Amino acid sequence: MSTHMSRFQDNKEAVYPTLMLAVFFFIPFLIMFSVSFFNRDEGAFFQPAFELDNYVRFLAPFFGKVLLTSLGLSMAAALISVSIAVPFTYLVTRMSVIRQSIILVFLLSVLSLSEVIIGFAWSTLLSRTAGIGNLLAALGILGTSQSFTPSLGALLLGLTYLGFPYAVLVIYPALSRLDPEIPEAARMLGASPVKSFLNVTIPVMRNTIIGALILVFVFTLGAYLLPQVLGRPQHWTLSVHITDQAIFQSNLPFAAAMAVFLMLVSLALVGLSTLLGKRKT
Repeated sequence: MSTHMSRFQDNKEAVYPTLMLAVFFFIPFLIMFSVSFFNRDEGAFFQPAFELDNYVRFLAPFFGKVLLTSLGLSMAAALISVSIAVPFTYLVTRMSVIRQSIILVFLLSVLSLSEVIIGFAWSTLLSRTAGIGNLLAALGILGTSQSFTPSLGALLLGLTYLGFPYAVLVIYPALSRLDPEIPEAARMLGASPVKSFLNVTIPVMRNTIIGALILVFVFTLGAYLLPQVLGRPQHWTLSVHITDQAIFQSNLPFAAAMAVFLMLVSLALVGLSTLLGKRKT
């Protein structure tokens, strides 16, 4: 009895996190995983069964292409967001505390914008009748105003705008705690500021950068509205097709199978990225 009590005391801190994971992750995932094997019933959405047809259907070339498109878009958005966020955050941490606070408050206010507002705001700015097209025409860069949406570039721009604040907020704490003597020592040895940043600061921040990449990748992987507003049908992600199957086609088992597959693939990629980051440490 005393042994069990001792083990409970040792592990009591893990009870609450485990309970929250069970309630908000494992139980919903098990329900979704169970439904993915059910049989579609147009009159009642689905009937309990054990069929692999939904997973077999997902292995069709069309959905494989959609999955690759989703992963490619999220990876590209994560790489662009973090590539911009690292030098941006580095320069912010060199500012006064008041300026840092103003910039961080502005970034936090951007987080309050929903995907709907971001999507339609960029759609308007990139349209032919308002915003960037008219500005470029007025400056003489373009002969006449033109629309930049829908396009792959517009979609990547929207996804990057969505993920950039998260990348900054992940990188900022580590960069603000970075000992300024580390890059300063490199400069004293003759390295230029840019060379010191690339060869000293970036390697020191490797694990934080990998964490930011993973966060933005996972966050943009679930983007649903931006691909429809800013992209073309060939750019629609798996999240769009999952919603289409669940809401408009009333095929919850197939939607659940796609969601399970997407989740497993993303978890595998996140695990692989984490493993590679640890090996290089």
